[in-house]
Amino acid sequence: MTRDYGHQCRISKHEKSSASQTEQLESIQNENRLLKQEISDLKQQVSLLLEQLRLSKHKRFGATSERSDSEQLRLFNEVEVESEPAIEEPTTESVSVKPRKKQPGFRDELLKNLPVERIEYRLSEDERVCPCCGECMHEMSSEIRKELKIIPAQKIVIEHVQIIYSCRPCERNGTETPVVKAKMPRPAFPGSLASPSAVAYIMDKKYGDGMPLYRLEQQFARQGMPLSRQTMANWVLTGANQWLQKIYERMHRELLRCKYLHADETTVQVLHEYGRAAETNSYMWLYRTGRDAPPIVLYEYQMTRAQEHPIHFLNGFKGYLHVDGYAGYNQIPNVVTVSCWSHARRGFDEAIKSLPSNKRNAPVAAREGLNYCNQLFKIERDLKDATPEERYDQRLKRSRPVLDAFLAWLEVQKDQVLPKSLLGKAIGYCLNRWPKLVAFLEDGNLEIDNNRAERAIKPFVMGRKAWLFSNTPSGARASAMIYSIVETAKENGLSPLHYLTYLFEQMPNVDIDNPETLRDLLPWSSALPESVRNPRKK
Repeated sequence: MTRDYGHQCRISKHEKSSASQTEQLESIQNENRLLKQEISDLKQQVSLLLEQLRLSKHKRFGATSERSDSEQLRLFNEVEVESEPAIEEPTTESVSVKPRKKQPGFRDELLKNLPVERIEYRLSEDERVCPCCGECMHEMSSEIRKELKIIPAQKIVIEHVQIIYSCRPCERNGTETPVVKAKMPRPAFPGSLASPSAVAYIMDKKYGDGMPLYRLEQQFARQGMPLSRQTMANWVLTGANQWLQKIYERMHRELLRCKYLHADETTVQVLHEYGRAAETNSYMWLYRTGRDAPPIVLYEYQMTRAQEHPIHFLNGFKGYLHVDGYAGYNQIPNVVTVSCWSHARRGFDEAIKSLPSNKRNAPVAAREGLNYCNQLFKIERDLKDATPEERYDQRLKRSRPVLDAFLAWLEVQKDQVLPKSLLGKAIGYCLNRWPKLVAFLEDGNLEIDNNRAERAIKPFVMGRKAWLFSNTPSGARASAMIYSIVETAKENGLSPLHYLTYLFEQMPNVDIDNPETLRDLLPWSSALPESVRNPRKK
């Protein structure tokens, strides 16, 4: 019995030892799995951070253009791209060197619309005596040298003198003496030194050229005109709120009647907003017409980026709205949103730029996605001058197969890349917005991108770098109106300076509450005089 008991004890100890070793092994294996998972997660994080670092360096130091290097893209398929079997090979006799046709000079093109001041240099009678025979020499020909003369801005005082008439006989004999005043235009800024051209000049400099008022103040001071920025700000606010607001509101009503619009938004800092810190971002919203209507560009200042703002501004609009990726436009009633392929393409472009330099030209997945986007834009360039009907038919024939192949490629790739990588984000962006990305196929007037809005908002973004912020909400709203007038004038081939001057001269002297009268003052009106049109656009 004693021997059996000892044997059982040894077996029990052995079993406990085996169980302990098994537990240790399992613990080690489990710890190994956790470490491997942690290493994998850390590698992914490092890879994502390296992507972001390379992209950040490229944005800071590299080229900003998103244009693909067509020569580099053709390295792998140059023969297939360039081959055209239908073209006959040239023979030795057919090869010849043709002189290049001389193009019109840039100098003549630059000067053709400018007035000419002619200065002639002639010889005196004594200097025209022929050294051979002594007779008077005649004018044989001339040589002309052209120069561009720039006359700096001049400031003069205009005195409006209204002559008053009375009747002498009535003064002597009558009980009443009639007094008649000569007609004189009413001023846009009564009781002020501001003239239409002065206020138009300040607006054009600030909103057309991005020059802050303090720099204008310094410029005027150098020219002997101590005009304070406070005075200029008062002129600008009065001009916007009293006169330009009428044009802005009419353009808003005309914009809502269109069927195709574009929208975008960007930040603006307004220092004195009630209940908000000075550094809080506000927003400048932009809305503009598409290719089917006269160009109208409208800015609207709002304190937030809430979706209620485009819903309110576009109340009454029914049609298609080209937008970027912001979801705030999706709840606008009676509106079909059309997403931008430039933004979709940008994701693949950034994914390529985030790669190590030795892999950027390799046939990687991001390059393949970019090529699909490039095919779509190539088709659009081919259809640039097509009618809406032709564009609609050609898109179904040429763009639809590319889109179908691209969608199939996206579905395959989404399971093969990290969702948080730049390529994963680009793929997710396309899949999440696919119905809106393909909406441009529905109508030949629709566009493949929202570049119209991006081009229209760029002047505001560039100007913001100079003046940095608005002081008050009223100033931001006035700025929105003036930017709208200036940019719409540019889009319609007008000189903003001359157009604003014309408005401030005409509006005080016409019935601006009459819709027909106001219509003739709109930037696209054929009733506008030629003097307000940009000479380069005539």
